Amino acid sequence: MTLSMANTGEAFQIKKIGGKEETRQFLAKLGFVAGGNVTVVSDSNGSMVVSVKDSRVAIGRDLANKIMV
Repeated sequence: MTLSMANTGEAFQIKKIGGKEETRQFLAKLGFVAGGNVTVVSDSNGSMVVSVKDSRVAIGRDLANKIMV
């Protein structure tokens, strides 16, 4: 399932990062790597706030769709 389908408060382990190489590199710099943990903090209409590597990051649904948990 993709991260965009997760409910607020749920914690997951990242299984795979999809998309183009530059997208995967961008997400890796933010801390989204396979094997890492991610928790959904809030979910608004067009964006999500997630906790990854002891930081909170806001990402759009387009990026959340590329993160498999």
